[in-house]
Amino acid sequence: MKKSRNRSPWIFAISGAILSMAVSFSSTGQMVDSIHFLIPGGAGGGWDGTARGTGEALTKSGLVGKSSYENMSGGGGGKAIGFLIENADSNHGTMMVNSTPIVIRSLTGVFPHNFRDLALIAGTIGDYAAIVVAKDSPLNSMDDLISAYNSDPRGTAIGGGSVQGGMDHLVAAMVFEAAGVDSINVKYVAYDAGGKAMAALLSGEIAALSTGFSEAVALANAGEVKILGVTSDARVAAFEDAPTMKEQGIDTMFVNWRGFFGAPGLPEETTAMYQEVLAKMYETQEWEEVRARNGWVNVHNSGDDFRMFLENQERVIGDLMRKLGFL
Repeated sequence: MKKSRNRSPWIFAISGAILSMAVSFSSTGQMVDSIHFLIPGGAGGGWDGTARGTGEALTKSGLVGKSSYENMSGGGGGKAIGFLIENADSNHGTMMVNSTPIVIRSLTGVFPHNFRDLALIAGTIGDYAAIVVAKDSPLNSMDDLISAYNSDPRGTAIGGGSVQGGMDHLVAAMVFEAAGVDSINVKYVAYDAGGKAMAALLSGEIAALSTGFSEAVALANAGEVKILGVTSDARVAAFEDAPTMKEQGIDTMFVNWRGFFGAPGLPEETTAMYQEVLAKMYETQEWEEVRARNGWVNVHNSGDDFRMFLENQERVIGDLMRKLGFL
């Protein structure tokens, strides 16, 4: 199998909120009086869970006095971003949560802003991607899948729970590209959410499924699928039987990060305090309980490192989307 350079992105974003709130030290170990979390989507989604789980760990550990939350759906996340920018002066106590879509949707023009218009706090957690097949599939490795594709390109469809040009499609394209396959020729079948994509896999409508690793683990534990490869640098403790793409000669890594942003013009000392309190959160048992409960992977990056990862992801995703004809 042909090896190629790592063509996958790492990215991170951070949570926002809506009122101006004081940042202060205290003798009790509390670092921040209060944080307001701005959530660009509805209740129960990934952004919502990340913001509320982070707030839970911060307050229960005593690092933050209190936390509040505001869900602001609309525009694929663009409404909340626009609100934070337009009301920057009154939102210095806010962190907005976001993730990989802030890069994808900015590139495609779903909203006019991008991560450069915000204060970069930190990336906090991530979910790797995985390629899976049905439990009774004759394919048992990425080499098997690539060989099947080379033998019958149109008959080896890859499905996903996102639209053409969405994250599941881009992950599949990255993996095939890194395996030496021209990704523009890979047949990707889009389904409305993961449940329908999974049903298509089990019915034999598609040969393999591109999905989040945490979802793949749940399906593998239920005996529904085999995980052919995960887009991590090393095997993940949550399911160590799943081989990485890299160990199979496919030099690619991708994580759907989630993290936090502040309003533009956020004072440097406030930005630094938010970054420090998030860094200390990882040392607490309260965070470990939240992380384990949700099956998250710790992916911490802040400040300039966060910016460089975002710029790299934007470049890699942009190049791939242009090749696939989406830009």
